[in-house]
Order: sequence, then C-alpha cells, then structure tokens
Amino acid sequence: MAKLFGTQELYHGLGSLDELKKIHGKKAVIVIGGESVKKNGSLKRVENILLSSGFQLEIFSGVEADPSVSTVRKGAKLFSEFQPDWIIGLGGCSAIDAAKAMWAVYEHPDLTFEKMTEIGGIPPLRSKARFVAIPSTSGTGTEITALAVITDREKGIKYPLVSYELLPDLSIVDGELCKSMPKNVTANTGLDALTHCVEAYVSNINDNYADAMAKGGIQLIFENLLKAIENPQDGEVRQNMHDASCLGGYAFTNAWLGIAHSLAHQMGGMFGIPHGCANALVLPSVIRFNMKSTDRYDDLAKLIGCGTSGEDFAQAVEELRKLSSVPSTVAEYGINEEQWFNAVDIMARHALMDPCTGFNPRKPTVNELSAIYKAIYKGEVVNF
Repeated sequence: MAKLFGTQELYHGLGSLDELKKIHGKKAVIVIGGESVKKNGSLKRVENILLSSGFQLEIFSGVEADPSVSTVRKGAKLFSEFQPDWIIGLGGCSAIDAAKAMWAVYEHPDLTFEKMTEIGGIPPLRSKARFVAIPSTSGTGTEITALAVITDREKGIKYPLVSYELLPDLSIVDGELCKSMPKNVTANTGLDALTHCVEAYVSNINDNYADAMAKGGIQLIFENLLKAIENPQDGEVRQNMHDASCLGGYAFTNAWLGIAHSLAHQMGGMFGIPHGCANALVLPSVIRFNMKSTDRYDDLAKLIGCGTSGEDFAQAVEELRKLSSVPSTVAEYGINEEQWFNAVDIMARHALMDPCTGFNPRKPTVNELSAIYKAIYKGEVVNF
C-alpha cells in the first residue's frame, strides 16, 4: 500500500493567483527574496488581495539565493513578534524554502537546526499558522514538496529538510508570474525541474503515480524549455513549464531523488553554483553511472523520441543543456581547478551522507562520488 502526498489544495493556470482570495484569517507574513517580485508586480498583487480580505501584513524580504540558518532564525523572530496565522512564501524556491523553515521554528521555538535536518525531524505544524506557496520560477516544485533546502554557512553544506509537515496547505501555480524571469534563470530552473523528474522516475521507490507525473514533466520540459527561453512572454509556454516543475515536485515528493541532488547540494554549498546549474552539470554523468543498475533511462529515451538507450537519453540531456546556454563543465562555469580538486573528497563524503543518496538506483561509494566530481570538471565521460 502507498499514500500519495501533495499539497491540500492546488490551483494552476494563468490567472490562478486570484484564488488567494479564498483564504481567511487576520494576519499574514509574506516572505520574499530580492527585488524581482517587487519589480514584476507580484508582491503588490498578493498584498492587494490579502488587504482586500482584511489581513494585516508584514513583509520579510532579503532571503538570499541559498537561504541560510541565520535568515531562518531572523524570519522566525519576526513571526514570533507578529503572530501570523498565514505564512506566504512568494518568489523563487529560496524564498519558499526559507519560509517553510521559518514556519517550523515559529511553531516550535526550541527546535534546533540539527533536529530539523533529520528525516522527519520536524514536529507537527499548523497549531499557529498555515502555509501558502506561490512560486515565480519553474524549477524546484517546492510548492508541492515536503522539502526545504537550507545552507549552513559555517560548514558550507546545504541540508535538505525532509518532512511531510512541510507540505503547503495551498499552492498557486500561475505562469503569469514567470514572464519576467531572465533567460539564464529560466534555463537553470528548467533543468532543475528536469532533474527532479528524471531522478524520481529512476529512484528505488517504484510508484505508478510518481512515474506518470515524472514522465509528463519530462515531456513538457523537452517541448517547452527552449521556447520559454526564447519567448518569455508566451503565457502558454510559461504555464507548461510551471506545470512541469510542479509535476516534478509531485513525483519526487512521492519517489524522492538520487545522487544528482546529493552531488549538487555540495556544489552549491561549497562553491555557490546555482542549484539548477549544478544539477545540469552532474545529471548526464549520473545517468551513465546509474545505467549499470537500471534500464529505466531507456524508457525516457523512447519517451522523448531521441533513441532507445540510456546513453541516448544522456546525450539528449547534454544537448538540451547546451542549447539552453548552461555550462557543460565545472571549468566552463569558472571554478578554479586547484580549488575544485582540493574540495572533491570532502564534497563526496558529504554527498554520501545526503538523504537523497539512499533513494538512488545504484548504491555509490565515496570514491565513486569523488570520481564523478573529478569527471565533470572537464567533462570526461563516466564509465565505472
């Protein structure tokens, strides 16, 4: 027997932001990152809807690209002072992930970060507030996931917080909010969504529902990502990518991820490589590594019509990455070679301990993870 996990309510489609009118309460905090949601009018639209519904509002702004433990604590302090009954995560994945972690600490002030990093380590929520996720990027699917990624700056490690308590109560997937995304952000987030779908499909948890969502997301991404990069104002294309991202989130919330994410988390924590770009850098190598333990990549090659083998699919991912103008190697990204190779072993050890590693179809050793890191510096083909 299996249970399908997801948000309690999901609204999707162009103009679906108006569904925010359906929530009722007294106070809400809106958590945002930088200036993008201000410049594109998303924040003002959300504020107007909530004010018209009688809410008192506070804004927590300044969530960084890789939200830190200190930012989470600052947000939880504001929540404690303001006492909201709704928390709104608005913007990219960082703002929504940070808002989830702030919510947990708000509900449980004595909760330590160490406890939060344990799988299922977050106690029951919703005694003080409920949560709305409104993404403005099409990548992580965090609006539908039981996951938040927070960075410990002192250790240089990204930690995925994994708990079904973190599932939002309401998610709004409106492609209108994505039209102002720059090309590089569209590319990185789109390849992040692709990695979610691929890793969920090949994970060691077999789930028909997750499989169907993962395959649907993969088709949408291969059909729409390049169009979204070249025609950012095309609402239908933007909605398709937003839906693909959400489908990927549904898929991996129920089947989880693999070592592409374990490896990418360390690359972001240690070198600040954007998560979608890090995933894109490692995914073809991870496909080739895992092909020795699963033939599911063959299915994906046939799905998108690029061939019949896992190698065909790996090459299709590389081609999509190239056409999206995302770096193909760590060297191309601009990381110093000596610094990279000095960090490889410690990143590999941390990646082995990442919760995502346990769901990978092939059980890796620390030496194999280290070898993947070495291979992707200059783009060597993985064959071990």
